[in-house]
Amino acid sequence: VVYYFQARGHGDYDSDFSDEESGEKSVQKTKSVKEDDLLRKPFQKAKQGSVVHRRFAAEEWDREEARKRRFHLISMDAYQRHKKFVNDYILYYGGKMEDFRRSGENDKTDLDVIRENHRFLWNEDDEADMNWYKRLAKKYYDKLFKEYCIADLSRYKENKFGFRWRHEKEVISGKGQFSCGNKHCDEKEGLKSWEVNFGYVEHGEKKNALVKLRVCPECSYKLNFHHR
Repeated sequence: VVYYFQARGHGDYDSDFSDEESGEKSVQKTKSVKEDDLLRKPFQKAKQGSVVHRRFAAEEWDREEARKRRFHLISMDAYQRHKKFVNDYILYYGGKMEDFRRSGENDKTDLDVIRENHRFLWNEDDEADMNWYKRLAKKYYDKLFKEYCIADLSRYKENKFGFRWRHEKEVISGKGQFSCGNKHCDEKEGLKSWEVNFGYVEHGEKKNALVKLRVCPECSYKLNFHHR
């Protein structure tokens, strides 16, 4: 009697255990993949299996450095940023700090502009050609009260008098109407009203204006010193 055997697998013998082991491994592998999918966070990036490209690493480094510099600049105020930029410019291009210091010789304050462009009385010709300086002087003029004047009689013996309009504080306190209109006198008794033909030179042009003034008896004497 001859017996015949069918050879399966890798050797001369057949084994049912090898198929079972390979099946168990595939099941375990599938299970581990599913568990990894469940445990992975939504924002978690995929695992990098290889080294990133040099260009990508350089771009990331530049981006991080730019973020740090931007945060450093934002933390400064405007003056500190200005100083930093100036120092960086001198460091890279050379030069001296004196080159960045502006000259203040021609600087003018609002008061300087008003003094240069002020008019005792504004007319239509003065308002024809207006610039920023004249508009500022005109705006100041419009805020003055032009019923009574304030006088400077300190040089009355030379027949020289100074007159100006009153401002808001003087109107509220009654200066020039209920107290003497002389700049250096506060007398409130015996006030008398005068109309004065005020002659003055303004921007090289001689002008006249009729103004009202209230002064005490002593200051009235000074006002009319040359008309006795």
